[in-house]
Amino acid sequence: MTSPAGYSAASPTRTEVDALAGATILEFGTDWCGYCKGAQPLIGRAFEGHAGLRHLKIEDGPGRPLGRSFKVKLWPTLIFLRDGVEVARVVRPADTGSIEEGFTALALAGS
Repeated sequence: MTSPAGYSAASPTRTEVDALAGATILEFGTDWCGYCKGAQPLIGRAFEGHAGLRHLKIEDGPGRPLGRSFKVKLWPTLIFLRDGVEVARVVRPADTGSIEEGFTALALAGS
């Protein structure tokens, strides 16, 4: 699955996220965030080797309960989930290596 272009204003509920089967990566941020914009090429490269994974880009900010439920404070934040349980988190990735560590945690949690 290719990375969605922009952050979605519509987001699932925490109950829906907790019920997701398999691997899921939640990416919290906003389309206007400079850090988020700067990280997109890096995130895109990291995802190239992981086609087929569910990647949800979710707009975050005040009044957005999903991000608050995961205690997101900085953008972009990637949360790696296996069967609705967090197995890794990357905040403001500076290289593909940190994102790859999240993919490794997903693989280990699935074995």
